Amino acid sequence: MRGYTVAAMLVVNFPGNEKHVYDTLQHSRWNGLTFTDIVAPFFLFIVGTSIVLAFAPRLEKGDSKSSFHRKIILRAVKIFAVGMFLNMLPDFNLSDLRWTGTLHRIAIVYLACAFLFLYTNWRQQLTLAAVLLIGYWLAMTLIPTPGYGKVMLEPGANLAAWIDSKYLPGKMWQGTWDPEGILVNFPSIASCITGMLAGHILRSGIPSLERPLWLMVIGVGMSTTGYFWGLTFPVNENIWTSSFVMVTSGFAFLVLGAVHFLTDLKGYAKYAWAGVVFGANAITVYVLADLLSLLFYQAGFGGKTLNLWGTDLLTQAGLSAKLSSLLYAIAFVSLCFLPVLWMYRRKIFIKL
Repeated sequence: MRGYTVAAMLVVNFPGNEKHVYDTLQHSRWNGLTFTDIVAPFFLFIVGTSIVLAFAPRLEKGDSKSSFHRKIILRAVKIFAVGMFLNMLPDFNLSDLRWTGTLHRIAIVYLACAFLFLYTNWRQQLTLAAVLLIGYWLAMTLIPTPGYGKVMLEPGANLAAWIDSKYLPGKMWQGTWDPEGILVNFPSIASCITGMLAGHILRSGIPSLERPLWLMVIGVGMSTTGYFWGLTFPVNENIWTSSFVMVTSGFAFLVLGAVHFLTDLKGYAKYAWAGVVFGANAITVYVLADLLSLLFYQAGFGGKTLNLWGTDLLTQAGLSAKLSSLLYAIAFVSLCFLPVLWMYRRKIFIKL
């Protein structure tokens, strides 16, 4: 599931032509939900599940909690540092630097949730997730946005954007606001906690054939709750609303339940092969794609980049512009797959 999530992330990040993209493969402009919008919360959900599956067996073997501290902190710092490196590409202009991004959010959320797992139980984690989501909802919908004298939930005009304008250093993604700013990290942590709760279910004493059912029932309940919550606090990835967390985590529970049932219980593992390869070096392939994009999306000839050459050739062959853009993106992801496949076959796993 992690591997296919990363592959989906690359497909939506690297279309052949940004002017010709299917609507669902673009982020929602503001309120709403597209396929692209669910990719990032899915990854945070899997980060939470992975924390449980990786840490719990070691704790059960007798490893001390303090033995995890250094590794957790170093890993978070390294992921954040890689995110900063990618933000500086290609010209390393420090005067126009952005301090937020996908990897930055993953680093912060991982750091918080890894320590939460060590020092809280699942009930306390569930309670904290509820407090974060309800507290964020109340803050965003009851506290007037400074400068407006009333509550605002518009692009660049909301409490989260105001906090970023005051305290977030460097460049913001949308000029006056950033979808990965300071305040949105709190509901993002809740997204990761939901993945931890799913991990607890996978490792619980619930009979194996019942576990997928539990995951999927919870998924239906969460996504339904998120839908109705969204009637008052709209589903919105840009400010990571509480309803957005509930809906996307609900979908993630559903997908995890289906994947667990099909691969682990029914043995259809061969269909998971590509996802396993991507997932074994998830951060590596994400970074590799950014590096390769310097060639396939920024270099070219005749005044046209390689991605535009490629999509234009497909369009001239009779395909629609949007389909050509999607096929080029899939071809690019397939290219990124080759080096991580080579690494997987040689048991090379880069872990930050």
